[in-house]
Amino acid sequence: MKLALRYVALLAILAISIGPFLWQFATSIKGPNEDVFVPDFIPDDPTFGNYAAVADVVPVWTFALNSLGVASVNVVTNCLGAAMAGYALARLKFRGRRFAAVVFASSILVPFEAIMISLFLVMRGFGLTNTLTGVVLPGAIAALNVLLLRNAFLALPAEVEEAAIIDGANAWQRFTRLALPSVKGTLVVVALFSFMFSWDDFLWPLIVLSDQEKYTLTIGLAYLQGTFVQNQRLVAAGTIIAVVPLILLFLLLQKHFFRGVGEGAIKG
Repeated sequence: MKLALRYVALLAILAISIGPFLWQFATSIKGPNEDVFVPDFIPDDPTFGNYAAVADVVPVWTFALNSLGVASVNVVTNCLGAAMAGYALARLKFRGRRFAAVVFASSILVPFEAIMISLFLVMRGFGLTNTLTGVVLPGAIAALNVLLLRNAFLALPAEVEEAAIIDGANAWQRFTRLALPSVKGTLVVVALFSFMFSWDDFLWPLIVLSDQEKYTLTIGLAYLQGTFVQNQRLVAAGTIIAVVPLILLFLLLQKHFFRGVGEGAIKG
Protein backbone atom coordinates (compact mmCIF):
# COMPACT_ATOMS: atom_id res chain seq x y z
CA MET A 1 0.00 0.00 0.00
CA LYS A 2 2.81 2.40 0.90
CA LEU A 3 4.60 1.59 -2.34
CA ALA A 4 1.44 2.29 -4.34
CA LEU A 5 0.99 5.64 -2.58
CA ARG A 6 4.57 6.55 -3.40
CA TYR A 7 4.03 5.81 -7.07
CA VAL A 8 0.80 7.81 -7.06
CA ALA A 9 2.60 10.75 -5.45
CA LEU A 10 5.46 10.51 -7.96
CA LEU A 11 3.05 10.40 -10.89
CA ALA A 12 1.21 13.43 -9.52
CA ILE A 13 4.49 15.35 -9.19
CA LEU A 14 5.49 14.27 -12.69
CA ALA A 15 2.18 15.48 -14.12
CA ILE A 16 2.51 18.85 -12.35
CA SER A 17 6.13 19.21 -13.50
CA ILE A 18 5.93 18.29 -17.16
CA GLY A 19 2.21 18.74 -17.84
CA PRO A 20 2.47 22.47 -18.71
CA PHE A 21 5.48 21.81 -20.94
CA LEU A 22 3.66 19.06 -22.83
CA TRP A 23 0.64 21.33 -23.25
CA GLN A 24 2.90 24.08 -24.56
CA PHE A 25 4.55 21.68 -27.01
CA ALA A 26 1.16 20.40 -28.18
CA THR A 27 0.03 23.99 -28.70
CA SER A 28 3.15 24.73 -30.75
CA ILE A 29 2.30 22.01 -33.28
CA LYS A 30 -1.45 22.57 -33.50
CA GLY A 31 -2.94 23.36 -36.87
CA PRO A 32 -4.60 26.71 -37.64
CA ASN A 33 -8.12 25.37 -37.05
CA GLU A 34 -7.52 23.78 -33.64
CA ASP A 35 -8.43 25.40 -30.32
CA VAL A 36 -5.23 26.34 -28.48
CA PHE A 37 -7.03 26.79 -25.16
CA VAL A 38 -8.10 23.14 -24.93
CA PRO A 39 -5.39 20.96 -23.34
CA ASP A 40 -5.16 18.40 -26.13
CA PHE A 41 -1.77 16.73 -25.77
CA ILE A 42 -2.16 15.00 -29.13
CA PRO A 43 -3.28 17.52 -31.76
CA ASP A 44 -5.66 16.36 -34.50
CA ASP A 45 -3.74 18.19 -37.22
CA PRO A 46 -0.10 18.44 -36.03
CA THR A 47 2.33 20.60 -37.96
CA PHE A 48 5.84 21.88 -37.34
CA GLY A 49 5.28 24.80 -39.65
CA ASN A 50 4.72 27.04 -36.64
CA TYR A 51 8.44 26.87 -35.86
CA ALA A 52 9.35 28.07 -39.32
CA ALA A 53 6.70 30.79 -39.01
CA VAL A 54 8.36 32.13 -35.86
CA ALA A 55 11.60 32.66 -37.81
CA ASP A 56 9.61 34.47 -40.50
CA VAL A 57 8.13 36.90 -37.97
CA VAL A 58 11.17 37.58 -35.76
CA PRO A 59 14.92 36.82 -36.21
CA VAL A 60 14.71 34.03 -33.67
CA TRP A 61 17.92 32.29 -34.81
CA THR A 62 19.90 35.52 -34.45
CA PHE A 63 18.55 35.84 -30.92
CA ALA A 64 19.46 32.21 -30.25
CA LEU A 65 23.03 32.72 -31.48
CA ASN A 66 23.39 35.78 -29.25
CA SER A 67 22.14 33.77 -26.27
CA LEU A 68 24.43 30.89 -27.15
CA GLY A 69 27.44 33.21 -27.31
CA VAL A 70 26.62 34.86 -23.98
CA ALA A 71 25.92 31.52 -22.28
CA SER A 72 29.07 29.87 -23.66
CA VAL A 73 31.31 32.71 -22.49
CA ASN A 74 29.65 32.62 -19.07
CA VAL A 75 30.29 28.89 -18.82
CA VAL A 76 33.99 29.34 -19.60
CA THR A 77 34.50 32.31 -17.27
CA ASN A 78 32.63 30.67 -14.41
CA CYS A 79 34.39 27.33 -14.74
CA LEU A 80 37.84 28.93 -14.86
CA GLY A 81 37.33 31.94 -12.59
CA ALA A 82 35.19 30.22 -9.98
CA ALA A 83 37.56 27.24 -9.94
CA MET A 84 40.59 29.44 -9.29
CA ALA A 85 38.78 31.48 -6.64
CA GLY A 86 37.36 28.35 -5.00
CA TYR A 87 40.77 26.69 -4.92
CA ALA A 88 42.37 29.77 -3.38
CA LEU A 89 39.71 29.93 -0.66
CA ALA A 90 39.94 26.22 0.07
CA ARG A 91 43.61 25.30 -0.24
CA LEU A 92 45.83 28.41 -0.19
CA LYS A 93 46.79 30.14 3.02
CA PHE A 94 46.64 33.93 2.95
CA ARG A 95 45.52 36.72 5.23
CA GLY A 96 41.80 37.43 5.01
CA ARG A 97 40.86 34.06 3.50
CA ARG A 98 37.96 33.49 5.89
CA PHE A 99 36.72 37.04 5.43
CA ALA A 100 36.78 36.57 1.66
CA ALA A 101 34.70 33.39 2.01
CA VAL A 102 32.19 35.28 4.16
CA VAL A 103 31.99 38.03 1.53
CA PHE A 104 31.23 35.50 -1.21
CA ALA A 105 28.59 33.83 0.96
CA SER A 106 27.02 37.18 1.89
CA SER A 107 26.85 38.34 -1.72
CA ILE A 108 24.42 35.51 -2.47
CA LEU A 109 21.92 37.15 -0.12
CA VAL A 110 21.95 40.45 -2.03
CA PRO A 111 19.09 40.55 -4.57
CA PHE A 112 20.05 41.54 -8.09
CA GLU A 113 17.42 44.30 -8.07
CA ALA A 114 19.37 46.04 -5.30
CA ILE A 115 22.52 46.41 -7.40
CA MET A 116 21.28 46.53 -11.00
CA ILE A 117 21.34 50.36 -11.15
CA SER A 118 24.93 50.39 -9.91
CA LEU A 119 25.85 47.70 -12.41
CA PHE A 120 24.26 49.66 -15.23
CA LEU A 121 26.18 52.80 -14.25
CA VAL A 122 29.42 50.81 -14.21
CA MET A 123 28.70 49.34 -17.64
CA ARG A 124 27.85 52.80 -18.97
CA GLY A 125 31.05 54.20 -17.49
CA PHE A 126 33.06 51.58 -19.39
CA GLY A 127 31.05 52.13 -22.56
CA LEU A 128 29.64 48.59 -22.50
CA THR A 129 25.94 49.38 -22.69
CA ASN A 130 24.20 47.89 -25.72
CA THR A 131 26.94 45.26 -26.03
CA LEU A 132 26.93 41.55 -25.36
CA THR A 133 30.07 42.06 -23.29
CA GLY A 134 28.00 44.20 -20.93
CA VAL A 135 25.51 41.33 -20.68
CA VAL A 136 28.23 38.80 -19.86
CA LEU A 137 30.33 40.63 -17.27
CA PRO A 138 27.96 40.74 -14.23
CA GLY A 139 27.56 36.96 -14.31
CA ALA A 140 31.12 36.11 -15.38
CA ILE A 141 31.98 34.66 -11.94
CA ALA A 142 29.03 33.84 -9.72
CA ALA A 143 29.53 33.72 -5.94
CA LEU A 144 27.48 30.52 -5.67
CA ASN A 145 29.77 28.76 -8.12
CA VAL A 146 32.82 29.88 -6.14
CA LEU A 147 31.35 28.41 -2.96
CA LEU A 148 30.38 25.16 -4.69
CA LEU A 149 33.92 24.67 -5.95
CA ARG A 150 35.42 25.77 -2.64
CA ASN A 151 33.56 23.01 -0.84
CA ALA A 152 34.50 20.50 -3.51
CA PHE A 153 38.18 21.40 -3.15
CA LEU A 154 37.92 21.12 0.63
CA ALA A 155 37.02 17.46 0.18
CA LEU A 156 40.43 16.80 -1.37
CA PRO A 157 42.57 14.97 1.22
CA ALA A 158 45.30 17.19 2.63
CA GLU A 159 47.79 14.31 2.46
CA VAL A 160 47.52 14.18 -1.33
CA GLU A 161 48.37 17.86 -1.69
CA GLU A 162 51.17 17.60 0.87
CA ALA A 163 52.71 14.80 -1.16
CA ALA A 164 52.55 16.99 -4.27
CA ILE A 165 54.28 19.81 -2.40
CA ILE A 166 57.04 17.44 -1.31
CA ASP A 167 57.46 16.41 -4.95
CA GLY A 168 58.05 20.06 -5.84
CA ALA A 169 54.68 20.97 -7.37
CA ASN A 170 53.83 24.67 -7.21
CA ALA A 171 50.34 26.05 -6.57
CA TRP A 172 49.40 26.21 -10.25
CA GLN A 173 50.53 22.62 -10.87
CA ARG A 174 48.60 21.39 -7.84
CA PHE A 175 45.53 23.26 -9.07
CA THR A 176 45.60 22.04 -12.66
CA ARG A 177 46.96 18.50 -12.24
CA LEU A 178 45.60 17.49 -8.85
CA ALA A 179 42.63 19.60 -7.77
CA LEU A 180 40.73 20.17 -11.01
CA PRO A 181 40.55 16.48 -12.04
CA SER A 182 39.08 15.65 -8.64
CA VAL A 183 36.11 18.03 -9.02
CA LYS A 184 34.96 17.28 -12.56
CA GLY A 185 31.42 16.63 -11.37
CA THR A 186 31.19 20.01 -9.65
CA LEU A 187 32.56 21.71 -12.75
CA VAL A 188 29.70 20.16 -14.71
CA VAL A 189 27.24 21.56 -12.14
CA VAL A 190 28.84 25.00 -12.44
CA ALA A 191 28.76 24.82 -16.23
CA LEU A 192 25.11 23.79 -16.24
CA PHE A 193 24.07 26.47 -13.73
CA SER A 194 25.99 29.14 -15.65
CA PHE A 195 24.47 28.14 -18.98
CA MET A 196 20.95 28.01 -17.58
CA PHE A 197 21.26 31.36 -15.82
CA SER A 198 22.66 33.10 -18.89
CA TRP A 199 20.25 31.47 -21.32
CA ASP A 200 17.18 32.29 -19.20
CA ASP A 201 18.25 35.75 -18.03
CA PHE A 202 15.76 38.41 -19.01
CA LEU A 203 16.02 41.47 -16.76
CA TRP A 204 19.69 42.34 -17.24
CA PRO A 205 19.74 42.05 -21.06
CA LEU A 206 16.54 44.10 -21.11
CA ILE A 207 18.32 46.87 -19.18
CA VAL A 208 21.61 46.82 -21.10
CA LEU A 209 20.59 46.15 -24.70
CA SER A 210 18.75 48.52 -27.01
CA ASP A 211 19.76 47.24 -30.44
CA GLN A 212 17.42 44.52 -31.73
CA GLU A 213 20.25 42.69 -33.52
CA LYS A 214 21.95 42.12 -30.15
CA TYR A 215 18.91 40.83 -28.28
CA THR A 216 19.21 37.51 -26.52
CA LEU A 217 16.52 34.90 -27.12
CA THR A 218 14.42 35.54 -24.02
CA ILE A 219 14.30 39.30 -24.40
CA GLY A 220 13.86 39.09 -28.17
CA LEU A 221 10.85 36.81 -27.99
CA ALA A 222 9.28 38.73 -25.12
CA TYR A 223 9.92 42.17 -26.60
CA LEU A 224 8.51 41.21 -29.98
CA GLN A 225 5.74 39.00 -28.65
CA GLY A 226 3.20 41.66 -29.52
CA THR A 227 3.95 41.02 -33.19
CA PHE A 228 2.26 37.63 -33.07
CA VAL A 229 0.40 37.80 -29.77
CA GLN A 230 -2.85 36.83 -31.50
CA ASN A 231 -1.32 33.55 -32.64
CA GLN A 232 -0.62 31.53 -29.51
CA ARG A 233 0.80 28.71 -31.63
CA LEU A 234 3.77 30.88 -32.56
CA VAL A 235 4.20 32.04 -28.96
CA ALA A 236 4.30 28.40 -27.86
CA ALA A 237 6.74 27.50 -30.64
CA GLY A 238 9.07 30.33 -29.60
CA THR A 239 8.93 29.13 -26.00
CA ILE A 240 9.82 25.57 -26.99
CA ILE A 241 12.76 26.85 -29.07
CA ALA A 242 14.06 28.60 -25.96
CA VAL A 243 13.59 25.60 -23.64
CA VAL A 244 14.80 22.68 -25.76
CA PRO A 245 18.57 23.48 -25.55
CA LEU A 246 18.38 23.45 -21.74
CA ILE A 247 16.59 20.10 -21.71
CA LEU A 248 19.09 18.52 -24.10
CA LEU A 249 22.04 19.89 -22.12
CA PHE A 250 20.68 18.52 -18.86
CA LEU A 251 19.96 15.11 -20.39
CA LEU A 252 23.53 14.92 -21.67
CA LEU A 253 25.09 15.94 -18.35
CA GLN A 254 22.65 14.56 -15.80
CA LYS A 255 24.92 11.75 -14.60
CA HIS A 256 27.79 14.14 -13.91
CA PHE A 257 25.36 16.73 -12.53
CA PHE A 258 24.03 14.55 -9.72
CA ARG A 259 27.53 13.38 -8.83
CA GLY A 260 28.76 16.96 -8.81
CA VAL A 261 25.98 18.15 -6.51
CA GLY A 262 27.33 15.78 -3.89
CA GLU A 263 30.92 16.92 -4.44
CA GLY A 264 30.15 20.61 -4.08
CA ALA A 265 27.39 20.47 -1.50
CA ILE A 266 27.76 23.14 1.16
CA LYS A 267 28.54 21.23 4.32
CA GLY A 268 27.47 22.47 7.70
